[in-house]
Amino acid sequence: MGTYIIRRLIAMILMLIALSMLVFGIFTILPADPASLTCGKSCNAQVIAQNRIRLGYDKPIYEQYLKFVKGIFVGRTYGTGAVAFECPAPSLGYSFTKQACVTDLIKTRLPVTATEAVGACILWLITGVSVGILAALKRGRWQDRAATGAALIGYSFPTFFIGLVLQYFVFFKFQIMDYAAYTPFADDPTAWFKSFILPWITLALVFAAFYSRLTRNQMLETLGEDYIRTARAKGLTERVVIGKHALRSGLTPIVTAAGLDLATLLGGVVITEQIFGLPGLGKLSLDAAVTSDLPLIVGMVLLASTFVIVANLVVDLLYAVIDPRVRLS
Repeated sequence: MGTYIIRRLIAMILMLIALSMLVFGIFTILPADPASLTCGKSCNAQVIAQNRIRLGYDKPIYEQYLKFVKGIFVGRTYGTGAVAFECPAPSLGYSFTKQACVTDLIKTRLPVTATEAVGACILWLITGVSVGILAALKRGRWQDRAATGAALIGYSFPTFFIGLVLQYFVFFKFQIMDYAAYTPFADDPTAWFKSFILPWITLALVFAAFYSRLTRNQMLETLGEDYIRTARAKGLTERVVIGKHALRSGLTPIVTAAGLDLATLLGGVVITEQIFGLPGLGKLSLDAAVTSDLPLIVGMVLLASTFVIVANLVVDLLYAVIDPRVRLS
């Protein structure tokens, strides 16, 4: 187990290095001059030349990359003399558009996106897995047909449509609650909850539909196995047969999908954050793309990719915990 984890950690580090080289290389060789994107409408040849030197864009690509990697571990200083400024470690660059270090921007937005993604993930797992188990146990009956129909409807609607419909009925039609802008939990827990409840439900409705179908199919396959019939023949209660044996064996693909979906959402929930006005990583990514903020785009791509790679490692380790037939070696 220990050897396997060490081997996977080494592989993860090598993947992150290769990924950083690829992402940095792609954005460095783009035809757009990154120095010309740093000063907006006030750009002139002199300012562009100064910013090119200040940000190190006048150096060869490999030197730029080495400085970028060094900045992640020890921080980075831009410019010299009285105009010099520093981005402390881990530095992912400096956004001239936002006039801030990329890492600082991510630190302020990540809690919003993490709250949104984790809350939605809990909701869709509870709902999707519960409905999937019910549909499998009631196969062919009205409960199964109702769950299948609801899953198809939920999965066919795009996120922005569900979000707008929820806003209309909750805020305007039935006035169940007032619109709540994002508020930090420490300032007002009630307003914080109100600002997240609809984004959670929006994402959960879409993902729960997929997970209910996945759980149903896995449960139907597992319930036909010999060891399930043996467990029932031994007189075990249906709760033990389903909860301890059938569901545990069928959880492996569900955990895989959940880990990757959560990692993807942590990289930025663009549409949902835009609809509900949440200042998360998705909105930050959209702003970076619109303004061609290359340092911020590079930082966001690396962060999102890191989430996916780490999620793969965590999912692999969870296999051995969930399914006793899996051996890590």
